[in-house]
Amino acid sequence: MIKKPLHNFHIPVMGLAYTIDSPIRVAQYGISSVVSIIDDEIIEKMKNFYSKKFNLNYSGISTKIDDYRAKRITAYLDMMDDIVNEKFEAFKEEISKSKTTLKNFMEMLPNTSELKNHFQVFLNQKENITSSIKHFVETHLSPGSIDVNIMTKVDKDNFHNNEQLPVIYNDAHASLRGFANSKLSSSMVLSAGMNPRLYSYIEEFEDFFPDENGFLKKKIILKVSDFRSAMIQGNFLAKKGLWVSEYRIESGLNCGGHAFATEGLLLGPIMEEFKQRKNELIESAHSLMLKTLEQKGKHLVSEPLEMKITVQGGVGTAEEHDFLLKTYSVDSIGWGSPFLLVPEATSVDDETRELLAKSKENDFYLSHLSPLGVPFNTVKGTSNETFRRSKESKNKYGSSCPKKLLALSKEYSSPQGICTASRKYQAIKLGELEQEKEQMSEGLFQKKKEKITEKACLCVGLVNSAYMEQNLEIKGEKQGVVICPGPNLAFFDKEVSLSNMVQHIYGNSNVLSDHHRPNMLINELKLYVDHLKKEITDFSEKITNSQIKKWKTFKENLLNGIAYYQQVLSTSDFFKLETDTIKKQLDSYRVLLEEIEIPEN
Repeated sequence: MIKKPLHNFHIPVMGLAYTIDSPIRVAQYGISSVVSIIDDEIIEKMKNFYSKKFNLNYSGISTKIDDYRAKRITAYLDMMDDIVNEKFEAFKEEISKSKTTLKNFMEMLPNTSELKNHFQVFLNQKENITSSIKHFVETHLSPGSIDVNIMTKVDKDNFHNNEQLPVIYNDAHASLRGFANSKLSSSMVLSAGMNPRLYSYIEEFEDFFPDENGFLKKKIILKVSDFRSAMIQGNFLAKKGLWVSEYRIESGLNCGGHAFATEGLLLGPIMEEFKQRKNELIESAHSLMLKTLEQKGKHLVSEPLEMKITVQGGVGTAEEHDFLLKTYSVDSIGWGSPFLLVPEATSVDDETRELLAKSKENDFYLSHLSPLGVPFNTVKGTSNETFRRSKESKNKYGSSCPKKLLALSKEYSSPQGICTASRKYQAIKLGELEQEKEQMSEGLFQKKKEKITEKACLCVGLVNSAYMEQNLEIKGEKQGVVICPGPNLAFFDKEVSLSNMVQHIYGNSNVLSDHHRPNMLINELKLYVDHLKKEITDFSEKITNSQIKKWKTFKENLLNGIAYYQQVLSTSDFFKLETDTIKKQLDSYRVLLEEIEIPEN
């Protein structure tokens, strides 16, 4: 019997460590979450921490042994599976015996859940229900999935004694192997675009192929920004006999972490295309997959396997949640940043959580902190920013770069790569800039200097919060905390319990105190209009015909998106109380867009 997921939301990956142990915290309640597995150091430390906490026999894995990265990841995932199963068994026992615990659990289930009705029947019974409910729980409940995330671009070459190791020892490759060799039956989320070499490596592991019953022990989830990308990547994998079990669509700008803006395509039109063309994705992938499975002599699947469509980015109310579920027939909604304010769900230190709670809309911004050169969502006032500014006042720039996960730049022909946030890289760059100083104004000089020095050490900054929360030792120079919430978090202003947040998602509670929060569709539109205006204003290179075409396409897509939303709102049963307001806001942004002049060549 295949048990259905208990919830229609999930907690996406956040940073390198904000969800590093979320399954241990929430999986017993049926909530699925995603763990980043790129940083083996934080993974090893968390494994040792939990092994001691739960009296397990997981031994430490030294960096001196062969393939230690993958082995650390496998061991942590296996341990997490043990802990989750143990906690789940204990939880089932508890709700079988305690009506209070059962009632509290019921309050966290969706209102549409059939289980909720069954549990209510048990609660209404006056006699002892332990044996009957125990059987029901055993056959209907399952823990949330322990899913993992690999950012495909973080695939640095690795060296031993200055000799480059084979490609399979690259960071992302080792992470993939670590997951593939684990005993988990769950999903691997691949984010940040296509990495053909990494995708091809998946073929090496049997768990990603269907067994004789068509069951996939390990599933593939692709995080994508549009339908075209989904079709290209899905078919690429299908030609290798691999099935994409889920496409996870994320808003390009109204999200946490790195922001990959679309060409002006808004979330609604993107979701509409997935809804209308989902069968194309399925049929195309299935036919290609079938041919390859036959050629490889593997188990064939006569019917297409399950393919889910999920979405995330900027959702903040139960109505927005239901709108996405019902309008676009999606399977689950990702709720990320709001869970940073839930201590039971995420690994965040007290100081940073307090900063997030008190920060206002203008404090959240799209920065250039990331060494990857991709815009990065963050918030003003982090301890990392404080430490960085303090060092700059003493003319000290850059990080010691202890982990080198993002040492990807080959600009200075170093075979081992160099990180743009490192002290070494910034010293070279600042030296070059100093030589050119006389040829530019002081304002331009300072602007170029800031562009070099604003890069932050994400490898350290994104894991420090987890160390601090668990009182684990932090070695090396002080870097502080880097946090990557989406702009939607501006409207959540207090610490929230897990139960209250889940009830908020399902419309049975409200944790928002600001009643003037803009609708998520409007918020994303604003971010895109601002993005276009800023890109045109800040553009300092020679304007080419292709750049003009890009801006025109961006503007046209936004205008088409506005027209689409106007049409949807006219027929939708959602947002009735704010339909007029939203339509007026759409009109005002349409006028604003029409007034934006695209430069001519």
